Amino acid sequence: MKLGLMVGYSGAKVAIDMAPILEAERLGYDSVWTAEAWGSDAVSPLAWIAAQTTKIKLGTAIMQLPGRSPANAAMTAMTMDALSKERFILGLGTSGPQVVEGWHGVAWNKPLTWLREYVTIVKTILAREAPLVFQGERYRIPYDGPGSAGLGKPLKSMVHGRKDIPIFAGAMAPLGQELCGELCDGILLTCMHPGRPEVILDRVRAGRAKVGKTLDGFEVAPTVAVAVGDDVEALRRPFREQLALYIGGMGAKEKNFYREYLSRVGYEAECAKILELFMSGQRKEAVAAVSDDMIDTLYLIGPPGRIKERYAAWKDSGVTTLIVGAQQLEAIRVMAEIAL
Repeated sequence: MKLGLMVGYSGAKVAIDMAPILEAERLGYDSVWTAEAWGSDAVSPLAWIAAQTTKIKLGTAIMQLPGRSPANAAMTAMTMDALSKERFILGLGTSGPQVVEGWHGVAWNKPLTWLREYVTIVKTILAREAPLVFQGERYRIPYDGPGSAGLGKPLKSMVHGRKDIPIFAGAMAPLGQELCGELCDGILLTCMHPGRPEVILDRVRAGRAKVGKTLDGFEVAPTVAVAVGDDVEALRRPFREQLALYIGGMGAKEKNFYREYLSRVGYEAECAKILELFMSGQRKEAVAAVSDDMIDTLYLIGPPGRIKERYAAWKDSGVTTLIVGAQQLEAIRVMAEIAL
């Protein structure tokens, strides 16, 4: 199994600690990943990292679709890939309606259509087989709709980039996972139950079958938080709070892909209770309702021996790249000793 390192996005002050990244590269980690929400973007930090590394692959998990046009995403991918000597992985995702409409000011609807059109356009640009012409529900290129000057001309990228830059997509919902299997080279997962891989892989496999492919060569890349220490309960505490927020406070009461996935893999009762408590303003009680089993299944925490023991569940899970969610040097080293 390959290892990746999740850097994520910055807090109030933009800063990148290169020590964990350089250690990961030294230890043989395959990739490093940045992200974006409504603060730092995913690409600028990755360019900074690229300039200070030589062999580790550079992925975005994710670049938000509403943040840039498909053409701009393709331009960014070709530029990053060329400057990093073909180390770039283009990770895309729609993000959720709160961010799409509340931050980017773009309508959030038909996310599957959106992702399909976006990835198709990016692939067409990278292929450079003909000038770009696309007529879809969301994108019309050249644009000829309301307000058009009528002067649009089909164009072909001036840059002759790598045609097969890997394209991953973030997908926690079943139909999104199927679409990802059909269109992409890999899937990015916010979380995964290693004992129930079929919940995700069956949908990905169905998407691959639509285009005559199998899972061979397809990347399954969940982010798994890792923390090393002797006090397991203390290590669980921040993850308990994180899970309560994701289950009860992310998305909407009626629609939360994270909660829906956890319910499908066996935590339906816990999710229902956490949601009820969170929505009624009982935040502490919602945090307390997150079970130890849920934390221990989704994350790798504790002394090195405990982490090694629990890592065994991931070996036969279908995961090809486990993205380590840690900046702790000890955690990065322990995972290298176990998995590489």
